[in-house]
Amino acid sequence: MTVPSHRPPTPGRRPALDTLRIVVVYGLVFFHAALVFDASDDYYIKNEQTTGATTVLAGLAVVWAMPLLFLVAGIGTRHSMRRRGAGGFAVERLLRLGVPLVFATLTIVPVPPWLRLRAEPGHDESYWSFLLRFLDVRFAPADFPFVLRGDEFETGHLWFVVLLLAFSLLLVAAVARVPATARRRAVDGAARAAGRPGVVLLPAIPIALVSAVLGLEEDLGAWSRWAYLLFFLYGFVLATDERFAAALRRHARVAAVLAVVAFGASAPGFISEGTDLFTGMSPLAVASRVLFSVSGWCSLVALLGLLDRPRPAAAGPAREGSSARGYLAEAALPFYVLHQPVVVVVACLVVPWRAPIIAEYAVVVAISFILTFGAYDLLVRRTRITRFLFGMRPERT
Repeated sequence: MTVPSHRPPTPGRRPALDTLRIVVVYGLVFFHAALVFDASDDYYIKNEQTTGATTVLAGLAVVWAMPLLFLVAGIGTRHSMRRRGAGGFAVERLLRLGVPLVFATLTIVPVPPWLRLRAEPGHDESYWSFLLRFLDVRFAPADFPFVLRGDEFETGHLWFVVLLLAFSLLLVAAVARVPATARRRAVDGAARAAGRPGVVLLPAIPIALVSAVLGLEEDLGAWSRWAYLLFFLYGFVLATDERFAAALRRHARVAAVLAVVAFGASAPGFISEGTDLFTGMSPLAVASRVLFSVSGWCSLVALLGLLDRPRPAAAGPAREGSSARGYLAEAALPFYVLHQPVVVVVACLVVPWRAPIIAEYAVVVAISFILTFGAYDLLVRRTRITRFLFGMRPERT
């Protein structure tokens, strides 16, 4: 006689996660446009007038925004790998992330650094001449996964795509080496432990250790690349068992309070230490990075616990393909690839106005949204080849 299994079901994808991802991706236009006017950040184009207010506002976003993208990507990885298998998932990642990464690096990623050089007095190098110097690279494995280096070369805003592709392939290799039985036992033990008070908050400890020892990377959204790997892996694990989601919901309010308290406690270090906080080893710098990390994880617990509620069975399946959210979700990756060069080009045209900062900022944001969505809708989503080049699936008929 077969004994029925009582293992809790694997959770399905929930609309709230896609909504959170949409908020972060499209919010990057507001974030990068603000850097044009930031007093401390060395962005591609700088306004003559700057303000420190953008630094404070940016800090409120960086503590949770990019970690959330990696966490949600880890959740999506679990669902995709279950459908396709490890090998099929690896091929899908290479096509959906690797192709747009290569295509954009050869075409639009060089535009912002070229415009920064053009803004310097007496620099009138053509784009094509700069592109040749930009693509003059060497292999640098020590900086994995950013294994290409050059005097002008950079991955720009596509560092997120580089990390996500590398993490996905590393996870495939790890899953292939661990027997399925061992994985199930580990997940079941972790899920049972997550039901105990406070356990779901403990993943903040490895993140804090990474940040304390390895520091933060200013060019990677103010987090260590290896902290992002932890967020990605945490998302993968959370998607394996419904008991994790239940634990997040129970701890959401406590996590929200801890996130606010820890972020507030880290603020003095960020203000007084400046850029030394990212890698400095003074007690204040290390403590501030630890508190920042605790705030980051607790923020995600609070967000997922408060917003990621199971969809009632009576509501039926979400019809994302015909909704505005479905359109925005499908456009997220192409929009991400396109948005920063557009913001920089628009900023180049707006900053000479010498208008009030708030007026210039509003214009940069509005025009950047219009042009990026226009480029996506008219130039990307309508043909099979452009959809492929920007990591989109073939259009369903």
